[in-house]
Amino acid sequence: MSCILHIETSTTACSVALSEDSQVVFKKEELNGPSHAVLLGVFVDEALSFADSHAMPLDAVAVSCGPGSYTGLRIGVSMAKGVCYGRNLKLIGLPTLKVQCVPVLLYHDELPDDALLCPMIDARRMEVYAALYDRALKPVRDIAADIVDEHSYREFLDQQPVYFFGDGATKCKEKLTHPNAHFIDGIRPLASMMMPLAEKAIAEGKFEDVAYFEPFYLKEFVAGKPKKVL
Repeated sequence: MSCILHIETSTTACSVALSEDSQVVFKKEELNGPSHAVLLGVFVDEALSFADSHAMPLDAVAVSCGPGSYTGLRIGVSMAKGVCYGRNLKLIGLPTLKVQCVPVLLYHDELPDDALLCPMIDARRMEVYAALYDRALKPVRDIAADIVDEHSYREFLDQQPVYFFGDGATKCKEKLTHPNAHFIDGIRPLASMMMPLAEKAIAEGKFEDVAYFEPFYLKEFVAGKPKKVL
């Protein structure tokens, strides 16, 4: 099995975790940010010290690669690259919206088999950055910048239940009143939730080029024009 350092800085939360053999063995989180520039280096140092003191050889660094805050993503990816270069490790890039889906799949057994998952990241006014996945995390609709109104996602809601979550979902409750629209509160992308996706990437040999890897900054998305998801 693998030992992985996880870094998540795509939203206001700053979090770092360390996993070994499919278990999270260390985590540090600050949810009331943004404080990435101040705390991320401290959290990473503590995680690396924990790994070294427990003789846990790292195999890879996983970093959330957006969409998300330009500053947060830049800080997180820069830190991940630095650790990879310094310790000669492989780099894994994980889509932020998929990371948000992990706690929903792990802790919400009530989801029907045909449910669609719609993680949302808040943007200004009634705009969100969202994608739709099935329960196997297969993309049903690619990442896009959506301006939400009462007609949004109607082609999916007319067919099956859709579960909305993330910091962009709260402001959509008044607009999305379709009977098949459901909302899950308290979901945010965190490093401790990255482990299943990171281990899958290792098993499939999906690694990033450390020198050229860049995150998906929000400015790369145009409202109504989806961007291909990983």
